[in-house]
Amino acid sequence: MTEPFSVPVTVRGYETDVQGHLNQAVYLNYAEHARWALLHAAGISQSGLIGKGVGPVALETTIRYHRELLAGDEVEVTCTFEWGEGKTFRMRQAIRKTDGTVAAEVTAVGGLLDLEQRRLVADPREYFKELAADPAMLGL
Repeated sequence: MTEPFSVPVTVRGYETDVQGHLNQAVYLNYAEHARWALLHAAGISQSGLIGKGVGPVALETTIRYHRELLAGDEVEVTCTFEWGEGKTFRMRQAIRKTDGTVAAEVTAVGGLLDLEQRRLVADPREYFKELAADPAMLGL
């Protein structure tokens, strides 16, 4: 199995809370950043999605915290798409310190919203396959 897509991030001081560790909401920002970076690397842009009349939506997100992150910590944020049947897909992500320690795991359920009908499209895989220059990066 190949390694999942990942992006490096450095924890910035202004992202920390009064205890000095990364604020809980910032983990979601890191996860979102990695998702868009993966889409971009696969050849999918926001304008391309809008041009097709669709936009990604988050339907459920779970964060499991394992270790604290402090200002200056260097991390890798991974992202893997998992496809099933139907209107939704799953994204699995890990936020790892450079020593390999998992600081957090993020799992999310997403879909593609038809921007005119305001409903999920029946098969998001087909849209992603059509838009991606490299669908294999998305597990397609």
